[in-house]
Amino acid sequence: MRSLHSSSFAALSVLACLVGRVNAELKNVFAHYLVGGMSGVDEAVKDVTDAKALGLDAFALNVQQPTAPFTTDALGFLFDAANQNGFKLFFSFDMTTINAPSDFLPLFNQYRGNAAYYQHDGRPFVSTFDGGAKSFGVSSPGQGWQQQFKDVLSDQGVNPFFVPDFDDYGGATYDSAFFTNYPVVDGVFSWESAWPQITEGLVNVSDSKDQAGLQAARAANKVYMMPISSVQFKHIDGGQNWYRIGELNLPERMGQVLALQPDFVEIVSWNDAGESHYIGNNWPKAISGSPAIQAYSNDYDHTAWQAVLAPFITAYKAGKTTAADITPFGEFAGAFWYRPLLKNAACAGDSLGKPQGAENARDQINIAVLLPSNTTGVTMRVTSGGNVVANLSTTAGLNTAGVAISTGAQKVELIDASGNILGAGSSTQDVVADTSSTCNFNYQVVHIA
Repeated sequence: MRSLHSSSFAALSVLACLVGRVNAELKNVFAHYLVGGMSGVDEAVKDVTDAKALGLDAFALNVQQPTAPFTTDALGFLFDAANQNGFKLFFSFDMTTINAPSDFLPLFNQYRGNAAYYQHDGRPFVSTFDGGAKSFGVSSPGQGWQQQFKDVLSDQGVNPFFVPDFDDYGGATYDSAFFTNYPVVDGVFSWESAWPQITEGLVNVSDSKDQAGLQAARAANKVYMMPISSVQFKHIDGGQNWYRIGELNLPERMGQVLALQPDFVEIVSWNDAGESHYIGNNWPKAISGSPAIQAYSNDYDHTAWQAVLAPFITAYKAGKTTAADITPFGEFAGAFWYRPLLKNAACAGDSLGKPQGAENARDQINIAVLLPSNTTGVTMRVTSGGNVVANLSTTAGLNTAGVAISTGAQKVELIDASGNILGAGSSTQDVVADTSSTCNFNYQVVHIA
């Protein structure tokens, strides 16, 4: 049984108390949304209504090609769906593919006044993926963004609330020097702190970068948006083939978010099939041009993670500070996830071979179960390969476990004190020790229902 309560959480809770007043009017939760091909508005409506039911406040729309027809068509569908269903959207411009603000400003100006565009303090919210190292031909990135983004919009009477992901700016983490050099930002978001780096080895995710970034942002009177994610597995080509730990990453981050109480939270991601951390729907048209992504994401449904994310979102917005405070809406909520391929598989038929970081993977069933505050006597029974391999006691709130896995079928059951089965989930795909096809480190996620 793994507990999310660590010694560092006590210190972080002190920090949370200090910033509580600032956070009271913030506390919104977003999901990173990769804008790709869509077949029609029905798909957008499904995404928006699912996200709203989960408790999300907006999608952060990752735009890579601002003028491409697939982008403009999808944005039309999404804004229509958001307006129909009382949901919000804002742009997160992908600066790995966009050269300068002038390339995305027409699109931003088209939608910033839309009723569905997310506003903070009456200002249109804008984020990025990277861009902290781009100076756009002037003396520094901070000045480049000021002159070519903020000043251009200021001349039009627009003052965006700018919270970019500038992880690429060159520093180890956001610190006081960053905010001195980038006064253009109203806050920051860190993509990279959501998972351990491959070079860190077999370690759990740390919130040290988030803690440093939040403290520096507070000192500069800025906001901090914290990421939470499950895994990062990419298997596209020789330059995009890696695995960043995803075993218990998601529930670990839940506890860290509650302890730190950042101003905003962004879930990474809603639909990024290419990096395997999607929690929502993957529409076929978005990945129709990438057989490699289809090979490791088709039939790998992750929506069961939403069962434990929804109560977490509620707890965060209510100012709860410990994993014990994440309680279900009913008798219980839960999910388990596993890789159907053991990490030592040869993958003889896959020209890419194992992903970088495969050595850091753990062959285990990963479990997150939420139980009410009055819970007593409930046990998690874990069956792997036809054998009962663990009977784990539980407490109120978030319970997590990582149990060694065997080949074959997998099952997790919740058993009450009288021996009755409260709920259960069974694997959708057997675990195998080897494969002649794709070396797939993606997760099958199973709802405990």
